[in-house]
Formats: sequence, structure tokens, C-alpha cells
Amino acid sequence: MKSKILFFIFILLSFFFIFSQNLTQTDQKLFTPVDSTVLKNFIVRDVGNDDGTRIEVFCNFPFDGKNFTLKLYRKESGDSNFKMLKTIKSFPFKIVDEGLFSDKKYEYYISFVDSMGGESEKCIINQPISPKPDLFKTDKTILLLMIIIYTVVIILLVESVRKGKELFVRKISGLDTLDEAVGRATEMGRPVLYVPGSSTMSDIATIASLNILGPVAKKIAEYETKLIVPNRDPIVMTVAKEVVKESYSEAGRPDAYNDNDIFFLTDSQFGYAAAVSGIMTREKPATNLLLGMFWAESLIMAEAGNTTGAIQIAGTDAVTQLPFFITSCDYTIIGEELYAASAYLSREPLLLGTLKAQDYFKGLIIIILTLYFLILIISLITGGNITILKNIMEFLRFIFKS
Repeated sequence: MKSKILFFIFILLSFFFIFSQNLTQTDQKLFTPVDSTVLKNFIVRDVGNDDGTRIEVFCNFPFDGKNFTLKLYRKESGDSNFKMLKTIKSFPFKIVDEGLFSDKKYEYYISFVDSMGGESEKCIINQPISPKPDLFKTDKTILLLMIIIYTVVIILLVESVRKGKELFVRKISGLDTLDEAVGRATEMGRPVLYVPGSSTMSDIATIASLNILGPVAKKIAEYETKLIVPNRDPIVMTVAKEVVKESYSEAGRPDAYNDNDIFFLTDSQFGYAAAVSGIMTREKPATNLLLGMFWAESLIMAEAGNTTGAIQIAGTDAVTQLPFFITSCDYTIIGEELYAASAYLSREPLLLGTLKAQDYFKGLIIIILTLYFLILIISLITGGNITILKNIMEFLRFIFKS
């Protein structure tokens, strides 16, 4: 009996000894300080080309064969509160810490977590660092140079127009017949109907339409013809009144301006189309100008004007409505022609210079794209072994990326 008791005590003591030894080994494994050579693999630096709100932390060391998880913390210098940024389970890694402040310094810490869930002590991996704002993004240098060159080209072209140089602008048939259309309305004793589209002032097509309204109203004032401008938007109506009033004054006929000829109808899409169609039927204008942004109501108005026998000149940048205008109207101004129309009619030096500068830069972009694809084809044929072609391709890619 005594030997059994001694054997049982021996078994208990052996169990406690082995358990305490394993626990000690586990504790030593979990809380052993991180090796300083490991910390050298972590890099903390400011992110360039930003507004001073980002810092990046990365580690390119693969840690092959190491089975652990890393936790990344951040705290402000002088503060005791840690914020865990991310738990990292794969290496190498790169993290961009955002939403920081350039007037504060930040410290970054790491700790390791093993498969048992135990976490080592936090170890600092950097000196206190502040994100620095940059004056401009250096990767946008090409874009800055293009803007500067574009501005210089505009200034030179505007000055050349002011000195009397004639700049070539492709003829737009719908605008060339404007004199004929207004003259026909004068001979017939009928008004000219100008519809500035169905959109608001926030639409670029509406702005382009009101730019065209100016020289059109001036020409109509010179012919002493009535001008009718129905509007769907009250703000567009207010702007249209000022444009027409100023144009009549420039033509020397401020007394011919009638404020009641420029009016608001309704903000309902098809109610507006019905009202315009009614004006065409009752007033029977000799010329209808439908310029601006249009939707499904375009065909309703264009067909109503066509039945009255009026000369119709339409223009819009809405691709889906162009087929209806081309079918129902005598002349159609397509896409960018609408934006160029104000410069085409007024021959204003600033507008003409800007228009020609845009044309030159469009041509330059076409040349660069053509050159890029030619070099790409040659590289594919030759296997990409020509160094100079590689360099040109990299430069062109850098331009496109900017």
C-alpha cells in the first residue's frame, strides 16, 4: 500500500514538473524581445507627391519559414495611446497610413503574435517622423509643361488675330446660311424662333447656345426682325434676356429690344415641346434655330417646324438626338461645331485664338498616338530588341500616364 502511494506521488510530481517546464518554454517563446536585426527590415518614410497626410510602412524581407503574424501600431510622439493599424500575415508587405497631420510626429511599433495567440512586447521601428506636404506632384510635371505651352500658344494666337492675321477655320454650312435665313425672315415679315435647348445653365451645350445667341441677336437687330426666345429654365431665360439686350445695344438698336419676346414657358419636358410647337404653328416663323441640349422632345419640335416650311438650323452635342435633327432640319451643327460656333460667328480674337490652340493640340495628340502605335508595331516585329525604341516607348508611356 505504501509503495502505491509513493508511486502515485511520483506520477503527480512528474506531471507538474513537465507541465511547468512547457509553460516556461511557452512564456519564453511568446515574450522573448524582438531581435534588433529583424527591426532593421522595417522602413518608415514619408509618401512623396501628396498633401502631407500620408506615411508608408513597408518590409521587403520575406521571413521565409517563419510562422507568425505581425501587428502594426501607431502613436503620436508624447502620447501613450496606441492605435493598431493592421494585422499582417504575409510578407513582404506595404501599408500607406493616411489621414495624418503634417504638424505632428508619429512613431510606429510592431509586435509579433504566434500561433497560440500570444503577443510579444511592442517595439519601435522608426525615429519620430512627420508627413511633409509637397508644392506639386512631380509625376504631373509633363502636364504642367503642357498647360504652360498651351497657354503661351493661346496668347500668341490671340495677339496675332488682334494684329490682323487671318486664321483658317473650317466652314460650317449651318452658320454660313445664317445671313440667308435671317434675310428670308425679314423679306417674309416673319419672326425668327430661337430655342436654347431644354437643359439648365449647368450644361455646357446651353452655355454654347447662349454664346451663339449673342451674334445671332445682333444680326437680327440689324435686319430689324422680330426674335422669339422661349425658355424652359428661368435662369436660362434671365441670361438670354441680358445677352439679347446687349446685342441689340451693340447693333445700335436698343429701342427694338422687346423684353416680352424672351419668356419662360414651363419646366415640363413635353409641355415645353408642345408649347414651342404651338408657337411654330401660330407665329409661323420663317427661321427656326434649335441649338443646345435636347432629349426626346427634339423630334417633336423639329417635325412641327418642318411642317410650317421654315428654314431650320439645329445643333446639339447629344449624339442620340442628332439623327432626328439631320432628318428633320435643313442644316445640323454636330458636336464640337456647337462649341466653335460663337468664335466662328463673332470672330472675337480671344475665342478664335483659343479655338485654334485647341485644334493644334488635338493634332499634336493625334501625332503622338500615331507615333506610339507605329513604334509599338515595329517593336513587336523586331522582338523589342532595339534600345532607342524602348526608350521612346517608356517616354511616351510617361506622357500618357501624366
